[in-house]
Amino acid sequence: SAVGRGPEVPFSSEAYRVSAASRGKELRLRLAPLGPAAPQDLVFRFGMSGSFRLCPADQLPRHAHLRFLTAESPPRALCFIDARRFGSWRLGDAWEPSRGPCVISEYQAFRENVLKNLDDKAFDKPICEALLNQKFFNGIGNYLRAEILYRLKIPPFEKARTVLEALKDQEQTRRKKNPSLTLSKKLKLMRENPDLLELCHTVPMEVIAAEKKLFDPDHADNYAAFKDWLQCYLVPGMSSLRDRNGRTIWFQGEPGPMAPKGQRSRKKRAQLKADPEAVTPQVTTRASKRRPRAAAKPPKPAAEEEEVADGLRKGRSRGRRKTTAAPASSEPEAPTKAKRSRRATARRGRGEAGSA
Repeated sequence: SAVGRGPEVPFSSEAYRVSAASRGKELRLRLAPLGPAAPQDLVFRFGMSGSFRLCPADQLPRHAHLRFLTAESPPRALCFIDARRFGSWRLGDAWEPSRGPCVISEYQAFRENVLKNLDDKAFDKPICEALLNQKFFNGIGNYLRAEILYRLKIPPFEKARTVLEALKDQEQTRRKKNPSLTLSKKLKLMRENPDLLELCHTVPMEVIAAEKKLFDPDHADNYAAFKDWLQCYLVPGMSSLRDRNGRTIWFQGEPGPMAPKGQRSRKKRAQLKADPEAVTPQVTTRASKRRPRAAAKPPKPAAEEEEVADGLRKGRSRGRRKTTAAPASSEPEAPTKAKRSRRATARRGRGEAGSA
């Protein structure tokens, strides 16, 4: 599209096949002509809102930044849609070199890559921040890290190295006790007593297994089903804090020793149904917040209040008058002397000395 930020795709073919492969948070498309021409590869990153949709070519959705047209009549378009434009694509078939093995399709390599690199400075950080480092946890995002840590009751701001070194020790102990474990027994143990790295594989697999129900755009209750699947992320009753990258982590219990200082843990409350007999709360303005100081005094007449606003708080007078102005009256405005007279009367009524 004209507003797309990605590079031009130098590909055109009367008939071609589109296939895809994924690795962590990247997707590779291969456009393969049915004739003798060379294929074209593209590698996508989706950002926060990127997705693909197949739709009629004359009903393109907004933000369809890249489109592959079919030859049928009427034609359809396979569109890469990205409303926030955080997604991107690049030419070629190479995966991004800074990303580690995929937590789903390359689990064993992913596990080894983490455990053999525990001296890396990435593991000096809290475990919730380390889980978003795609060099080691390629495929784990914000909602997945919350679900994984919640299931194991690991404080999100525990030091990553402390958590993962314990796994390394457990793995060595398990091998010593059971040196001849078959693959099926290993899988059974993993299902019954999963550790952090195993959940980095199995929790995303749950989402994939339930993909039709959770994420199919044609499924009327897809978002409700996804919310039911979540146990921690955005769930009422859970606490939340922002990590040092500004990302919100949801959790239950204590945050851990590396929690950011100066933040208060916020709990998500359940949205209750409105009580028809409940009193509607009043909106508090900046002016009304100051009123308790003068609660013991009788209210000032409107004219006096305007004079105070004019004389002492000129910088805020306009906003002040808007929030405290009395209803408009059909009577003509009183002369200045009358205003002064009323002010003096009000002071005498409060036991104050009048001005000469």
